[in-house]
Amino acid sequence: MTSACHCRGCQKMTASAFSLSALFLSEAMAVEGQTVIGGLHGPEQRHHHCAHCLAWLFTRFTGMDEIVNVRASVFEDLTWFTPFLETATAEKLAWVTLPAGRSYSGFPPDSEFPELMKDYAAETSHA
Repeated sequence: MTSACHCRGCQKMTASAFSLSALFLSEAMAVEGQTVIGGLHGPEQRHHHCAHCLAWLFTRFTGMDEIVNVRASVFEDLTWFTPFLETATAEKLAWVTLPAGRSYSGFPPDSEFPELMKDYAAETSHA
């Protein structure tokens, strides 16, 4: 499931108006090499960075071990990427307009992720 996050933390970490990421089941991802925790992390989220270049690679959320949020910048080809979901729109910069079909002023409740993932799979050809 693709998304754009408008929170101030993502704005600071990307030096942009939002961050782009794609949510995957953890079992679908393998990490090669070492990562380090960095960025604006806390007890609810751990931002993993490449230990060599310190690029932001992915984020894991406490209590949601079954999913991983992979930064769009790690994909070589982004022609398929359109944000399906946007989060933290309460912190969105006024001039930003995205084609996301789902929008949350904060973050979706954990309980909504399974349904969102099903909707994404049904509405896109990226399942």
